[in-house]
Amino acid sequence: MQKPIAILCNPRAGKHRSAKIFQTITSKLVERSIPFHGFEEEWPDQLNGFSAAWLIGGDGTLNYFINHYRQARLPLAIFKGGTGNDFAEYLYGKANTTEMVDIILQARPKPIDAGICNGQLFLNTIGIGFDGKVLEQMNTIRWMGSFFGYYTAIIKNIFTFKEPLYSIQSDQQQPVKGRFLLVLVSNAPTTGGGFKVSPFARPDDGALNVITCGPLSVIKRLCSLPSVRTGNHLRFPFIHHHTIQSIQIDCALRVPAQVDGELMVTNSFTCNVLPKHYLFLY
Repeated sequence: MQKPIAILCNPRAGKHRSAKIFQTITSKLVERSIPFHGFEEEWPDQLNGFSAAWLIGGDGTLNYFINHYRQARLPLAIFKGGTGNDFAEYLYGKANTTEMVDIILQARPKPIDAGICNGQLFLNTIGIGFDGKVLEQMNTIRWMGSFFGYYTAIIKNIFTFKEPLYSIQSDQQQPVKGRFLLVLVSNAPTTGGGFKVSPFARPDDGALNVITCGPLSVIKRLCSLPSVRTGNHLRFPFIHHHTIQSIQIDCALRVPAQVDGELMVTNSFTCNVLPKHYLFLY
């Protein structure tokens, strides 16, 4: 007897778009006589007995799932139902919900790396300092959507954010100490609703990408922003980029960081890659 698919919906994601996506998915599965069990409010304690888990939500929903079901080894899929859908966009491009169902049903599971920072798993990006401060402020303007909300918070911090002092040590580079506008540790290329902050990061290469940005004047911050959107900022002399398997980042102050869109505030970040930690259908 065929095991059912677990469909886990976040009903509050993406201005409540997830309910419509849920209906589209379940209708397609009913048409094909594929068994499923939908969870729109309360998710199950464990996922034994299911053939796969399909999530409906954004990057925050995905981050909740991987930290709630830390040992999940069944094939996963993520539908674009959130404010920010960077990981789903990486896996499925511009495919709509109906097209995604077809892609996922035909796909074979492929291994995907995860990262872990201070015990918290992530699939996209950790942004320490500037990026974390943007998230702190963006939490109050989510009604604007990911693109405009992200830009609004960025513009405010371009004028106000001061670079903290960091000590950084990785397995691939000599220790570095200095002030940085931004420190990024990425497993995938985009964050913040399509900003290509780490264009060479790939979630299946067994490594994490680190990007640091040195101190910048307000004018340089403003001029550099369009390049971050398109992923052309690595050419700037104040940007440094390399790949690692592990890194230790310490700061003189407690600083905010965004971990797949979730806020973390501390003065010490220990990050490692977990190769082939999950299976995704794409």
